[in-house]
Amino acid sequence: MNLNISAWAIRKPIPSLALFLMLMALGIMSFQELPVRRFPSIDVPLIAVTITQAGAAPEELETQVSKRAEDALAGVNGVKHITSTLLEGISTTLVEFRLEVDVDRALNDVKDAISRIRPDLPQTIDEPIIQRIEVEGLPIVTYAAYDLSKTPEELSWFVDDTVKRILQGTKGVSAVDRIGGATREIQISLDPDKLLALGITAGEVNAQVRATNIDLAGGRGEINGREQAIRTLASKQSVKSLAATTITLSGGRKLRLDQLGTVKDTIEEQRTFADLDGKPVVAFAVSRAKGASDTTVAADVATKITQIQKTYPSVKFELIDSSVEYTYGVYKATMKTLLEGAVLAIIVVFIFLKDFRATIIAAIALPLSIIPAFWAMHVTGFSLNLVSLLAITIVTGILVDDAIVEIENIVRHTRMGKSPYRASLEAADEIGLAVIAITLTIIAVFMPVSFMGGIAGKYFAQFGLTVSFAVFFSLLVARLITPMLTAYFMRANHKEEKEGTAIRFYTHLVRWSVRHRIATVVLGLFVFSGSIGSFYLMPS
Repeated sequence: MNLNISAWAIRKPIPSLALFLMLMALGIMSFQELPVRRFPSIDVPLIAVTITQAGAAPEELETQVSKRAEDALAGVNGVKHITSTLLEGISTTLVEFRLEVDVDRALNDVKDAISRIRPDLPQTIDEPIIQRIEVEGLPIVTYAAYDLSKTPEELSWFVDDTVKRILQGTKGVSAVDRIGGATREIQISLDPDKLLALGITAGEVNAQVRATNIDLAGGRGEINGREQAIRTLASKQSVKSLAATTITLSGGRKLRLDQLGTVKDTIEEQRTFADLDGKPVVAFAVSRAKGASDTTVAADVATKITQIQKTYPSVKFELIDSSVEYTYGVYKATMKTLLEGAVLAIIVVFIFLKDFRATIIAAIALPLSIIPAFWAMHVTGFSLNLVSLLAITIVTGILVDDAIVEIENIVRHTRMGKSPYRASLEAADEIGLAVIAITLTIIAVFMPVSFMGGIAGKYFAQFGLTVSFAVFFSLLVARLITPMLTAYFMRANHKEEKEGTAIRFYTHLVRWSVRHRIATVVLGLFVFSGSIGSFYLMPS
């Protein structure tokens, strides 16, 4: 049933104008708040189980740790793949769940499974680390810091204690990871000959150092009617005091720790390094939080880096890697392409309609369709990324289709001698059902793309819905705004339009196809068969 809402919009234009003024305001505000990212946010349920055992060989970890962990995790509901990686002292098991499984539920199930087999694992392992893997949590910017007045360990401490704390307080930053540099370490090097002569092992020395270098809670006590906490403070405040730790030997003998070896304040063995233009630096990579905008986070981080640079002028920072430049470049290129496509569409409309006022009305349909679509994207949690921007670019030419169909039919009625008001009422009612059918067909084609399965479906979830949002608003524009504008903005045109060369050729082709029906059908079947055959020749 064709509800003639166009006639209602022509007779009562205020509600339609108010509706689209509100939609335009919501769309503009939503566009400014939409995050700009490289790819859509996807939530792939990946859980990593990391179990460490100092000094254990991969063969031992495989039989004593990884195999038992895999057997326990295989019974968890929704598991798709289990992969284990073994290094010296480290066993990492990656569990991939089916896409429909809730990530938080999967994380809890994995923790429960590992807890059940914890008594069966070696007692010397560290506590298992179970964490969710964020697919989109990769670094977006990487900076290098260097300061000739600081040692590598001092610069590393500055990055860890100052830079990292400031950047992690920035909105949208999820992690700051240091690359290269050095980590402070207190090394106790025992003399094997002295240990053998005194009859004590390195393990016994280690146990005594651990037992005496610790702070412990001692409960509560009441002093002068007031309750106070009691603590045992035994941790050493300096390397000198640690070296003076008393080590008890057999037979009641005692020695200082530094009499059994050397105690040094140094750095741990470096397994990674960072080098820039031939000089050592300390680099740090910044990752954005889930749901944040790449461009916004990168700009805020750059502002914080500038502030740190002013506070600590001796430290120099340099941006060495950034994925945001590519993301922002794609965003700018898409916006430019969108404007170019809109301008070209308007030019084509003018060439065919040859009416300046009708072209302006068709041009108005573009922003009235696209801008409200940004509001729908914001409500559904979408972002401006490669997929959604591709959808907006593709749909640019489609958005004016409904308006062109309406305007062309209205112009045809005006050339029949009718006033613009009467022509708008009759022409809009005449073609309304066709316009609705066109729009619903486009939505029916594109929307299922958003509900595909697998990883591809996760990435293209925003594609079909973005196209559907824009096309739906273009339908509202064609049924409400376009007829109303033509009724009040168009001028009467009683001139008969002369057929151009293209129209005459098209009319001649249609007449030939009607006269030669069998030949037309055979030609169509031949083209269809050739298309099907070409499909199998395409690479995949």
